[in-house]
Amino acid sequence: MNLKELATQLGLSPTTVSRALNGYPEVNEATRERVMAAAKRSNYRPNTRAIRLATGRALAVGHVIPIATRHEIVNPIFADFIAGAGETYSRNGYDMLLSVVADETEETTYRELKLRGAVDGVIVHSPRREDPRIALLNDIGLPFVVHGRASGSALPYNWVDVNNRRAFHRATEFLLDLGHLRIALINGLEYMDFALRRRSGYVDALAARGIAADARLMTSDQMTEVAGFQAAQAMLATADPPTAFLVASMISAMGVRRAIEAAGLVMGRDVSVIIHDDDLSYLKNGDAVPIFTATRSSVREAGRLVAEMLLDVIATAPTAPTHRLLEAELIIGQSTGPAPGRG
Repeated sequence: MNLKELATQLGLSPTTVSRALNGYPEVNEATRERVMAAAKRSNYRPNTRAIRLATGRALAVGHVIPIATRHEIVNPIFADFIAGAGETYSRNGYDMLLSVVADETEETTYRELKLRGAVDGVIVHSPRREDPRIALLNDIGLPFVVHGRASGSALPYNWVDVNNRRAFHRATEFLLDLGHLRIALINGLEYMDFALRRRSGYVDALAARGIAADARLMTSDQMTEVAGFQAAQAMLATADPPTAFLVASMISAMGVRRAIEAAGLVMGRDVSVIIHDDDLSYLKNGDAVPIFTATRSSVREAGRLVAEMLLDVIATAPTAPTHRLLEAELIIGQSTGPAPGRG
């Protein structure tokens, strides 16, 4: 079946059917769903070569990963994000181009992608404060959406982010309400914007209760099991150890749990732990009852939303930037309880 035959079957113009299949926002959702369902029933596949020739588009989205952060590729958080984005690309007839590059060639890679017309847009990962990629991509005219935000950037840009500050503020308040006064923060790398916002929420929540943040209870490192273990082990060995940990990821928290058990303590009874990002496809936070109390946000859904925003930007070239701020949900698990002596 070709496009004209599909359009005739639906009683629509070929232009409307083409736009519905290719994600143009001017097609209403009911029509788009009707067209997509008919195309699926008829096993219709658009001729991507013809679409590329007709529109001048590559029908591809780029993801550029510097070698310094290549561990992201095997991180279940990154994998879930890519899975969510991939669903959107597939549904709209787009391919994904993943480039792992040396740090010093990152800028050149973006410029070459634009020059060769290899992609119609890119998603920017792991934004930093005053991230130089925003100015670069604006300068070369390559559409982009940032997964996260870049504090201090003076230029407008499109972004989808989780309210990291509020998530960690709320988690800290929860621990304070349980009577914990020695709360440790095991954070991600703090040149990353998300980590700065998480620290801000933690520090502000302590300050609101008249508690000064203790630098000895704050660490910043890669979000790995080993880094989590080493940080927690060192803190638990001090004369005045923390009674609770606020941890940047489930992977880091696995190391924290190992350190707690190595010290002869019980998580949830002697030491409480709250984590972030526990809604992962291949790393589940327990079954019916979560193992870890968590500030939960779906990374897979974030991938879908970022990809949808980018395809809209590519199709419509909006004059004003689009922003989407997602809220994390506090999920109560087995890893938190009253501070020792307060139960």
